[in-house]
Amino acid sequence: MNFPPKIVANAIEEISKLPGIGKKTALRLVLHLLKQQPQATHQLAQALLDLREEVKYCGTCHIISDTTECTCRTINRDLTTICVVQDTPDVMAIENTAQYKGLYHVLGGVISPIEGIGPEDLKIESLFNRIKNSSPQIEEVILALNSTMEGDTTAFYITKRLKEMQVEVSSIARGIPIGGELEFADEVTLGRSILTRTRYE
Repeated sequence: MNFPPKIVANAIEEISKLPGIGKKTALRLVLHLLKQQPQATHQLAQALLDLREEVKYCGTCHIISDTTECTCRTINRDLTTICVVQDTPDVMAIENTAQYKGLYHVLGGVISPIEGIGPEDLKIESLFNRIKNSSPQIEEVILALNSTMEGDTTAFYITKRLKEMQVEVSSIARGIPIGGELEFADEVTLGRSILTRTRYE
């Protein structure tokens, strides 16, 4: 007797390929789906198919969208500021703060020579074209990239290229989180906190 059956094993194998899901979690999900009404499983399968077939990327800011037309140029956005991020989850994280009202630009990754990813593999040129052809004129570019070697390399490359344009370049603050304790902070984070300190008022 083979257990689990091949069909179940195949489902477990595919689900376990998702990030953050191991074989045990995949098994629980598969068993849960088997207990549900067939309609619930069909709806899940259809939603996943729709996800692959219907979701598009905005042709301007490259955020996932229902259309290739830019959806971020709404009436309540600041059209003079662009926040550059690595991927769509970063947009969601920033939007959840309700502190930023400008435009976004999703690069689709970061420069990583080790992985063979160069500037030409990302949406960097479209960022520069967007700034050159923007109306109203873009006044500030905020670099909200991860604090990694690849993120810093990408930020350096973009900053160097933006020097040719009349645009202010800034970066999100990096340092000790609210509620964090200094003794547990790594040296790089603590050092950056000192260098990017703000006036206490």
